Amino acid sequence: MKSNRALHTPGGLSARLDVRALVVVLLLLLAALAASVLLIGTGDFPISAGDVLKTLLGNGDAGQQFIVNELRLPRVLVALLVGASLGLGGALFQSISRNPLGSPDVLGLGQGATAGALVVIVLFSGDAGAVTAGALVGGLATGLAIYLLAWKQGVHGYRLVLVGIGVSAVVTAVNGYLLTKADIVDAARAVVWMTGSLSGRDWDQVWPLLALSAVLVPLVLANGRGLRMMEMGDDVSYALGVRVERVRMLLLVAAVLLTAAATAAAGPVGFVALTAPQLARRLTRSPGPNLVPSLCMGAALLVTADWVSQRLLGADQLPVGVVTGVLGGVYLLWLLVTERRAGRI
Repeated sequence: MKSNRALHTPGGLSARLDVRALVVVLLLLLAALAASVLLIGTGDFPISAGDVLKTLLGNGDAGQQFIVNELRLPRVLVALLVGASLGLGGALFQSISRNPLGSPDVLGLGQGATAGALVVIVLFSGDAGAVTAGALVGGLATGLAIYLLAWKQGVHGYRLVLVGIGVSAVVTAVNGYLLTKADIVDAARAVVWMTGSLSGRDWDQVWPLLALSAVLVPLVLANGRGLRMMEMGDDVSYALGVRVERVRMLLLVAAVLLTAAATAAAGPVGFVALTAPQLARRLTRSPGPNLVPSLCMGAALLVTADWVSQRLLGADQLPVGVVTGVLGGVYLLWLLVTERRAGRI
């Protein structure tokens, strides 16, 4: 079976179909849905997969309807949306920087969102809604600072990564200072948020993420061709008619918004944005940004990690950020060794 096929329409239009990538996307969607059903059925009141599906279709009893639709479904939807946002944001950053380490985790966007949340918690003792808004503002401010500091007749790969690492170090120091100034109650609350958790998530987190994704995902996919051309270099992209700086700025803003919104909803869940695009690329074996496979991989990774976190020590005893941090840290070490052996770092 050929990996790529050309599709032709009666109107004379043609498009390239990557069969392997399509199969990978479908399998990842199935994995994410299967993990979601298992996660909904996991908890102090276990529900079988069959009963979960029956309840989602409106045929469960009153108790199952309440547990599934009101308590567990919002958490699973937040996991899917946050994972998808981080996977897509990570693919954008890695493609724009042309560097597998160019993810929000490394560039400091998660730390920036954390700083915004800590300011609200420590200085103003804000509620959950204020913490979410603070995290969103902190992530956006950090992304803007990185872009302005990395600008020099455009934003280019290694300069973006190096500036991001520097900004991340500064913001991490600020976060440490804020924690030392907090009282014990606020500090404990801040540490829980900084770990990255899906505990207690409800429909109030689902709708803003869903609305933002409905706007940004089509916008990103519409500029996917320009992003693919930009991976060949700015000069080639200009020759092919791509407005490089306009596309780069638009996609960077979209990536920052996706990452900041995901962090605001679930805290700084580590390494999903780093690993999802790389795993998707290895599965599809396709060049280019692999935007849709990365999105699906991120969703599958986070919902599976949340299921693992609950199965290991019981519901809500192990935050999902711990699981993704352990797995992502191992992957990062492997990636660094691989890149060094290949002579790229």
